[in-house]
Amino acid sequence: MVFWVFGYGSLVWNPGFEYDEKVVGFIKDYKRIFDLGKSCIDHRGTPENPARTCTLERNEGAVCEGDTTQPAITGVMAFTSTPDKETNKYYLGPAPLEDMARQIATACGPCGNNRDYVFMLEKAMHDIGHEDDMVIELANEVRKVLGIFVMIPLGKKLVRPSYMPLKPNIQLRQLHSLQEAVAMDS
Repeated sequence: MVFWVFGYGSLVWNPGFEYDEKVVGFIKDYKRIFDLGKSCIDHRGTPENPARTCTLERNEGAVCEGDTTQPAITGVMAFTSTPDKETNKYYLGPAPLEDMARQIATACGPCGNNRDYVFMLEKAMHDIGHEDDMVIELANEVRKVLGIFVMIPLGKKLVRPSYMPLKPNIQLRQLHSLQEAVAMDS
C-alpha cells in the first residue's frame, strides 16, 4: 500500500520516519500559517512560553508550494488543524507579524528553539526550489527581533549553506488538492 504524506513544516527537513521516496509538490486551496502547534508547548516551546509552528488553513485559490502544473499524485494525507480556540487547545490563532516574531524568537523547548524551526523551514524550502514569501518575511522579522541584520529580501535566493542536502534522486512532482483525505486535530 502506498501512503503519501504532505510536509509543509518540519517534515520538509526532518520527517522523523523512514520513507521510500520523497517528492516535491504543492497543495491547492490551502496556505501555510503559523497559528498552531501541540509542538508549541512540548517541542519548541513550553506552556508558559509557547512556540508557533505551521498548519494548513483552507484558503480558496491559494497554493501551498510549487507551480500550477497538473497533479501527479492524489490521495495524499496532510495534517490540518481545527482553527477554533474552543475546540482545539493547541490553536493559537493569527497575530501581527511582529508579535509572532517576538514569540518565535524567545520560545524554546525540548526539541530546540522555535526560531530554528522557522530558519530551517526557510532554508529547506529554498533547497527544494520553493520560496514562501510569508516564511521569508517572518524569518526576517525574527532576525530583526534577535538583532541579526542579515535580512533576506523577498524574492531573493538564499546564499548560506544548506542545513540538510536533499537526496540527488528526488523527483519533482505535484500533489493534488486534499478534498478526499484530510486528517484534522481537534
